[in-house]
Amino acid sequence: MHRDLFMMSDRSEEDGDASILTATKPKTKRPPLYKVLLLNDDFTPMEFVVHVLERFFGLNHAQAFEIMLTVHKKGVAVVGVFSHEIAETKVAQVMDFARRHQHPLQCTMEKEE
Repeated sequence: MHRDLFMMSDRSEEDGDASILTATKPKTKRPPLYKVLLLNDDFTPMEFVVHVLERFFGLNHAQAFEIMLTVHKKGVAVVGVFSHEIAETKVAQVMDFARRHQHPLQCTMEKEE
């Protein structure tokens, strides 16, 4: 009987130590994310925008078509949210691809709030 009481008291002391350790553990901050945006223009064909969305953002045809319509109707749409490096790469790929196909399509990025 005395042995059980002794073990219980040990257990409660250990629990106290663990809670102190977890309370002082520093919180790691997530790196900021960036939205990649496509902007509407009056010259880039809708089919080209759909192709860009499928090729560089891995969207299926239906998803790409919906986002293209949003860009067309609202003037801008978020096409993805990424780390800074990935967002920067996607913007560069889209801009380069559009220029090589002689389209004025604009792609930008902005920090997510």
